[in-house]
This record gives sequence, structure tokens and C-alpha cells, in this order.
Amino acid sequence: MSFGCQSEVAPIRRLVLRHPRAAFGDAATIGQQWRRLNFLAPPDPQAAAAEFDRFASLFEAAGVEVHFLEDGAAELDSIYVHDPVLVTARGAILCNMGKAARRAEPAAFRPLLERLGIPVLGAINGAGRLEGGDLVWLDARTVAVGEGDRSNAEGIRQLRDLLRDEIDELITVPLPAWRGPGEVLHLMSLLSPVDQDLAVVYSPLLPAPFRERLLSRGMRLIEVPEAEFESMGCNVLALAPRDCVLLTGNPRTRALLEAEGCRVTEYAGREISLKGAGGPTCLTRPIWRD
Repeated sequence: MSFGCQSEVAPIRRLVLRHPRAAFGDAATIGQQWRRLNFLAPPDPQAAAAEFDRFASLFEAAGVEVHFLEDGAAELDSIYVHDPVLVTARGAILCNMGKAARRAEPAAFRPLLERLGIPVLGAINGAGRLEGGDLVWLDARTVAVGEGDRSNAEGIRQLRDLLRDEIDELITVPLPAWRGPGEVLHLMSLLSPVDQDLAVVYSPLLPAPFRERLLSRGMRLIEVPEAEFESMGCNVLALAPRDCVLLTGNPRTRALLEAEGCRVTEYAGREISLKGAGGPTCLTRPIWRD
């Protein structure tokens, strides 16, 4: 098996990235899209490419096998490859994006999955909506899914049917409206596991019953300071247990992680993360965690 990703913390062996050259296109494309897609400002294509190359080098240095998604039209949000597809131990599930402008992205993933030998188990379709950022594996048999503006009850129902015997439990987590459907609020905006018993959370927006559920599982919670929520302090990617990637500009979150014995690697992401509100988890689609 060279695929399967029913964990948020097991060592990453293979992942997919999408370079800004493919996602952003040229300056004219950026100019046409950034306001419509709710970017905070237009990304600079040259600066974004340089940032991204440094970001990608973190995975190459860690011995991760990196594949680049080249298919699909230039669309700014498509740099956030975590959302259009899920990869389980049996194969991939194509999502159906809650953000209408992103609806073409799951199909654009299919040719790459075929080249990598990853079967497609099925797709969320019809009235169902599901985005990868709303799905968090708590262990290999337990998955939490946020229900909100990006993923709905019908999408979650279809996901449960597709996972079938792969899971023992699917936990639906109601998400707050926050700033409305134009803003990004996934479950992973509020929760990032960094080990089986350790997670970074933003409790002010995390439903209290779900937070208690995490604690009842013996999980220790690192509380992201309010001042670092907007700078995506809660969006932490685990390369392996307690081996973390964090967007620069979150020093208090970094200190809290290091106090728990985590190794933290920072990256600069003004163009590729801050302007589009997508952190290191959003920028990556692990397809094999061992």
C-alpha cells in the first residue's frame, strides 16, 4: 500500500501540493479573481512562487515524496489542495465543495489519482457538500466532521456511507456561522491534532460538547491565544507526532507547542497563506501517512 491517510499525525510519506504557477496563473487572472474569492489582497505571483518553493523544500528535506497537481484551470483557491479530496485506506473520495467557485477542483484531482495508482471509491454529489478541511481523524477508526457553511448534513451522510466498514464512529461537529459563508471556517480552523494525545485548539469557537469529547479521550489541548487565531496559529500541520509546521508570526503558539515537546518548523506565507486564509494544512493533501 502506498496510500491511505486515516490519521492527522502519523508520519507523512507522500503528499500533493499545487504550485502557485498552476493555481494563480498570471497577474491578469489574479486581478480578476482575488476579490470574488474573498482573498484579503491580490497575491504577488513572483513572491508567492518563492514562498512556495521554500515551503515545498520542507517536505523534500523530511524525505516526503511530493507530487504536484497540475491539472485544472488557474483558480486562486486551488492552491489549497487539502479540500477537494480525501484519501482513506481503501482509496480516494472526491468532495463536493461548499464554496461554489471551487466546484471544479475535485474532478481536476482525478487524473493525478489515477497516475498515482489511487482508486476513487466514490464522490459526494447532488445536494451533498463536503470539504476536506472539515474532516479530522481522531484515530484510524474515528473521524470528526464539521457541519457548517462548507459541509452539510447530506454530504456527511454520503461520507458515512462511503466509509462504511472503515470507521467505528463518525462524530458530527456543528460549526458556528462566524462571519458567514464568504469566510473560511472549517473544523480544522479550530482543531489541529499534533499527536494522538495532543491538539492545538481555538476554544472560543469550538462547540463545548465536542471539546469535552476530546478531553474525555485523554487529549491534552493547547489553547491558541486570541491574538494568533487570525494569523492561523490554530492551523498546524503534523509531519509526524510532535513534528509540526507552523506559519510564521505565531510566537506564543510556537512556545506552547515547544513546551509540550514539539519540534516546530516555521515558514513565511504572506502570499500563499495569509492573503487567502489557508495555512500549512490547507496547502497540503497527504495521501499516505504510515
